[in-house]
Amino acid sequence: MTVLTGFPNYPGGKIYEGYRIRLWQRERMDGINVLRVPLYPSHDRSRIGRILNYVSFATAATAYGLVKTGAVDVVYAYHPPATVGLPALALQWLRRIPCVYDVQDLWPDTLSATGMLTNRFFLKLAGLWSNFVYRRATHVVVLSDGFKAKLVDRGVDGKRITVIHNWSPDEGGAGQAAPLGDEERAKLSGRFNVVFAGNIGAAQGLGTVLAAAEDLLPTDPNVQFVLVGGGIEVEPLRAEATKRGLRNVLFLPRRPAAAMGQIYELADVLLVHLRDNPLFAITIPSKVQTYLAAGRPILVAMRGDAARLVEASGAGICCEPGDPVALAAGVRRLLALPPAARRGLGEAGRRYYSDNLDLNHGVSKFEELFRMVAGRRHEA
Repeated sequence: MTVLTGFPNYPGGKIYEGYRIRLWQRERMDGINVLRVPLYPSHDRSRIGRILNYVSFATAATAYGLVKTGAVDVVYAYHPPATVGLPALALQWLRRIPCVYDVQDLWPDTLSATGMLTNRFFLKLAGLWSNFVYRRATHVVVLSDGFKAKLVDRGVDGKRITVIHNWSPDEGGAGQAAPLGDEERAKLSGRFNVVFAGNIGAAQGLGTVLAAAEDLLPTDPNVQFVLVGGGIEVEPLRAEATKRGLRNVLFLPRRPAAAMGQIYELADVLLVHLRDNPLFAITIPSKVQTYLAAGRPILVAMRGDAARLVEASGAGICCEPGDPVALAAGVRRLLALPPAARRGLGEAGRRYYSDNLDLNHGVSKFEELFRMVAGRRHEA
């Protein structure tokens, strides 16, 4: 296996310590060959910076990928951004290597839903390019049935689309976790913690959480919303929580997946929340699988595929997205359950994850797909 990637700069948009931009760099990580190519590091509110980041990597990956990746049986391309379609299709066409294109976000839908891009002309261009890649990749993988239906509507042959649900990125033991600090543990202890973990950006719509916290504070002061992660909305939300005097909202910094287990252990409810948007009704955030594996009750403030998955697992309850009254009511409903009943929800979720969604299930499906696609190439 060879990983073709850029110099590490996510999520802060700054090159990691120990790296610097070079023409290229080879390294070996956990027995895997890694080829790093130059890019423009950026990951903030700047649309120009983000575009330069995407385009610079796509250009470099195309040039270096064609000449420096050696013998390859299958190309696996992870989308977003849609610009990764350029090196993927270049390798598919110029070196006749089949491409499995893994669509984790639909473009241009995501660009519009998150507000990253609002210009209709450029959204149309992004849509034309994305559809071009979706239709021409050898095979497409999607994370939900809703995504598959959407791509079929866009003209992608349904026989070339496979649904493979994500698994929890926390699986596999990513090193030893640093212990939770005494101060953080003290802030979590003795409270009914509703934990949201992950990116804190515009798409998550966490202003709704602040409004729900304001609703709950007078009647249920022991309930605490814990927002764990980084993103462009952290500071605006923190400032708003301070302005409202919300003593029941706690912000914790982003941390490695290996360190999250200690927070989940102190969580009473795990929260999934995205803005009310048609796109989000057909997506399943990877935190859903992580929450199921964690074995805690889940409160889903989403419609569609994610809500149906949690309902099928028996791990929690659903409420309307973007509705602080509904969110507060969902929290009260879980708060009113006996502790044994909440444990039962968490255990049901963990069983469902183990039986249907874990790493072994997902990897087996990908291995089968890679063999099928590579086999067709060799038969040809």
